[in-house]
Amino acid sequence: MAYLHGVYTRELPTSLVPGRDVDTNLPFIVGTAPVDTLDPSNPKYVNTPRLYYSLEEFVKEMGWPEDESGLHEKYTLCEAAKVLLSQYNAPPIVCVNVYNPDTHASPLAVSSADIIGGIDAVTMKKTGLELVSEVFPRFRKVPGIILAPKFSEDPAVAVLMAAKTKSINGLFECMAAADISPDTVPNFTEVPAYKNSNNLTDPNLMLCWPRAGLGDEVYHLSCHLAGRISQTDREAGGTPHVSPSNKRLNITRALGAAGAELWLGLDEVNSLNGEGINTVSNFDGGWKAWGNRTACYPSNTDPKDAFIPIRRFFCWYRNSFILTYFSKVDNPLNRRQIQTILDSEQIRLDGYAAQEIILGGKIEFLGQYNPLTDLMDGIAKFKLSITPPPPNRVIWGIFEFDPAYMETLFG
Repeated sequence: MAYLHGVYTRELPTSLVPGRDVDTNLPFIVGTAPVDTLDPSNPKYVNTPRLYYSLEEFVKEMGWPEDESGLHEKYTLCEAAKVLLSQYNAPPIVCVNVYNPDTHASPLAVSSADIIGGIDAVTMKKTGLELVSEVFPRFRKVPGIILAPKFSEDPAVAVLMAAKTKSINGLFECMAAADISPDTVPNFTEVPAYKNSNNLTDPNLMLCWPRAGLGDEVYHLSCHLAGRISQTDREAGGTPHVSPSNKRLNITRALGAAGAELWLGLDEVNSLNGEGINTVSNFDGGWKAWGNRTACYPSNTDPKDAFIPIRRFFCWYRNSFILTYFSKVDNPLNRRQIQTILDSEQIRLDGYAAQEIILGGKIEFLGQYNPLTDLMDGIAKFKLSITPPPPNRVIWGIFEFDPAYMETLFG
């Protein structure tokens, strides 16, 4: 060490760490786009995640058909981009086009296997849903919801979508929204049995039935649910603690088998909700999303799994916790390291509680979770207790005839 003589300074790391911002509902969408309509000099993006903030950006790279009828069947990425970027103003979105004009006769030739994708054993190139793992490395954004309109009507695709929500990059977690086709299951009373027989019961999965219409256009309800969720988060200040249920959708019709209009009563849509299926209602105030439950309900009633806003909040908060303290990994495991995390996180939790985003929360560093052998191996575990508010799905008024007020007749 050099011989010192004079006045010197050095800096210490700030003892509090600001929380990292994480998108609440970044859509990762796999489907088909009309890349064959692009100028031959334009690159044809196939199985390459692309990030878009506007419909104009999407059209420039993915193309747009001259005839917009049947987007929900032929060009599902166009359907999703139109709903999310135009109708709900919910940028950004990440799109993966799996339609290759060189290998597919038409976009209708794209199969569920193309959407599911895989990993080449030699090149390690990923395709389809496997590309969700490239979103953060490419764009430094965490997926919030996985969509595959039309293709998610295949239970094999929906099940894999739910599986892909877990441990993205070995760390992150998100949700998925899938559809049950009214052409396959035309009667609402048969939807619960179809759901269970096809193992569509994951807590990170939101199931939708039937389809939706806006004028003459047909849409998959999963796209509108994703758009409504993003809009709700934005209106709630950027946190995912509010349910999308009973919030207005940009639709004018509910569509059943062969595009027939459906007019379901409150008792009928409630029966779907009671089986963990999200639908639409025109009961009061126009067409609205209707349902608070994830697909695991009613077999799993744990609030953190079964309520959409609570499940989403836990996914989002965990992702934010990971990114906030990732820079602290490999620091010396000493009291300063532990206290910095405890103090920083408790301030954040107290702030959310003050705003009633959560009902309360605390972080602890407890001996029961930190045996000496773990600490010696550089492992520290923090326990977080968080209570996002459940949606007030039922309001009762208890009425009673009180004979005592008959006395008012006597003046």
